[in-house]
Amino acid sequence: MRFRLKPIAFTLLCTFAHHASANAELFALRMDKTFRAMAEPAQETPAFVEADHLTGKKESQIEATGNAILRKRGQSIRADRLLYFQDTQDLDAQGSVVLEQDGNTMSGPHLKLNLDTSIGTMEQPVFYLAENDGRGSADMMHIQDKQHYTLDNATYTTCPADNEDWLLKMRGLEIDRDRQIGVAHHAWVEFMGLPILYSPWMDFPLNDQRKSGFLSPVFGSTTNGGKELTLPYYWNIAPNRDATIAPRVMTKRGVLLNNEFRYLEPRYGGELQVDVLPSDALANRSRTRIALMHSQAIAGGLNGYVNLSSVSDDAYFRDLGSTVNTTSQANLLQEAMLTYGTSWWSATARVQRYQTLQDPAAPIGAPYKRLPQLTVNAQRNSSGANLAFAGEFVDFAHPTLENAQRLVLNPSVSYPLVSDPAFYLTPKVALHSTYYAMGANSTRVLPYSSRTLPIMSVDSGVAFERDWNLFGGDYVHTLEPRAFYVYVPYKDQNLLPNFDSAQANFDFTQMFTENRFFGSDRVGDANHITLAMTSRLLEQANGMEWLKLMVGERFSFKTPQVNLVAPTTTTSKSDILLAASGRVTKAWSFDSEFQYDPNQSHSQRYNIATRYRPELGKSLDLGYRFARNTLRQVDLAGQWPLSSRWRAVGRLNYSLQDGKTLESIAGLEYNQSCWTLRLVAQRFTVAAQQANTGLFLQLELNDFISVGVDPINALKQNIPSYTKLNEKPANQPSSVLR
Repeated sequence: MRFRLKPIAFTLLCTFAHHASANAELFALRMDKTFRAMAEPAQETPAFVEADHLTGKKESQIEATGNAILRKRGQSIRADRLLYFQDTQDLDAQGSVVLEQDGNTMSGPHLKLNLDTSIGTMEQPVFYLAENDGRGSADMMHIQDKQHYTLDNATYTTCPADNEDWLLKMRGLEIDRDRQIGVAHHAWVEFMGLPILYSPWMDFPLNDQRKSGFLSPVFGSTTNGGKELTLPYYWNIAPNRDATIAPRVMTKRGVLLNNEFRYLEPRYGGELQVDVLPSDALANRSRTRIALMHSQAIAGGLNGYVNLSSVSDDAYFRDLGSTVNTTSQANLLQEAMLTYGTSWWSATARVQRYQTLQDPAAPIGAPYKRLPQLTVNAQRNSSGANLAFAGEFVDFAHPTLENAQRLVLNPSVSYPLVSDPAFYLTPKVALHSTYYAMGANSTRVLPYSSRTLPIMSVDSGVAFERDWNLFGGDYVHTLEPRAFYVYVPYKDQNLLPNFDSAQANFDFTQMFTENRFFGSDRVGDANHITLAMTSRLLEQANGMEWLKLMVGERFSFKTPQVNLVAPTTTTSKSDILLAASGRVTKAWSFDSEFQYDPNQSHSQRYNIATRYRPELGKSLDLGYRFARNTLRQVDLAGQWPLSSRWRAVGRLNYSLQDGKTLESIAGLEYNQSCWTLRLVAQRFTVAAQQANTGLFLQLELNDFISVGVDPINALKQNIPSYTKLNEKPANQPSSVLR
């Protein structure tokens, strides 16, 4: 029968100096001393032992054999035989030794350990790290304390047991649990038995903390840059500051040095990027990029913000960008702003300009500068009425177009006559006044002009609900009619300048606004009512929306006369808007919007999209977009398993109007228990007559290191429901080399 010694019994044995056959008198004396010691405050954490056999040896030795277990200070030591020296707190464990502490496990044939200092050695250890499920083995482990170990001729992997697809082999390994890092000396990485990477000094985090060191190298190839190698170095300067220095070697162009610095203080924070290509072998010039984003809390409600971005030449992103998001940039924002806010009003002061990157095959107009722009907004409730004010002053500047200063004053008051969850009726009155003082490049006869228009609107709606048992399920069915009336008198605005106005698309958002134009340079005349109906089917248990149907149309009592690009309809009826979205099953969903012109009996535009997402890692997206005489595009995207390990990913955006592919990405993923291989190709348009092709090949060793070009950002940007199946939450890449 296994003998389990209670804690009090083991405390007695710790003072029992002789073999179990000692006489009763001596035993009584020892027991009396022990109970007196137990009555005094304890100076040492007691050790607890259980075993099949316990024997007292010599003056201060305890021998435990057969399923022996010792516990002390959060440590657990199991072995076939334990020899414990009470006076020195030394422990000698032999035979199937297992040392556990804080979730970590070390096992081997022989352990020597001092329980006070936690200093010791273990022969031929096999270890497991709870922080990242890492495991390994070594010839010898030197235990410095509970948080620090050194191992000789060690191996390490995050692969599960009985799987060694990849191994880190090293002459020496230091594990520092205080800083949560491992440091390997003379280390090499083996994948499927083949060495793929060597470093004289390699360190890696045991958790998701940030740490300084070289990040995984990035290999790749692009049409404009040739074969590429990027070797980033991450510098964890302080908990609130870091930097990344990433030389990018391009065989066709040279070395582009990417530099990023981030900082965060209690009252300010930001990010600075400085990229330099000293000598572009193809362009025969230096290329640079600078980007700064900074926000600052100055005092009270006063805050500051700076966003500056600049490149050395128009073709910088087309030549050096590697994703469609960067290569498609045409206007780089450069602005500084001060804001002040209280509970009911706010003010903003801004200076703003853009660097316009021109494509020779498709030139665009440069936007106006705002030097400066001042805005004031306020809103208060008084006696049930909502009082609001919006004011703006802008100095528009342009080297070739007419300049002017514009002042906009727009006070308004609305009063909810009925405010109920099921019904609302809110009339509103506003006054829109605009004043212009013309400046440089103006050819207008009058240097000053103005426009003042009253705006009146009434918004109303009601919500009907009913419980509905449908196909055995309990649902809530709603009908939500809405009516929105707007009146704005006509005023000829053809002689007024236009700096920032454009005609808004007619959709379910715009149809419930008072002005059919963006910006303040045009205020559309109106005498119309918009009628719409929304119906929803909601699951009673959790409120999930299974179906949503919308229909809306605008009816004009007088033909609108204020136009910008093209005349608005001359009939009393607008286009009819229809929308439907919802779930067919828990996996299938759809979304659609349709705009129909009843006056010409044809569709103006429509979007249809359907999604199939039965589980993580399985997704299909299909969309079609149509705009009369403008757009006809098909969009396909998905991630789908080909087998238990292989997955296909891809997206195709094809223009039927132009008969060409706008963007495509395709790839394969192989997911193993502790590593993933990705091969991805992407082609996208960078200019009117220029395209770029990029290749991504990445080997990711889970929770350790990635080698190759990372395609994850490109996949997430192109495939709406893409899932990285081996992803774990992290603040920083999981490994660094040094």
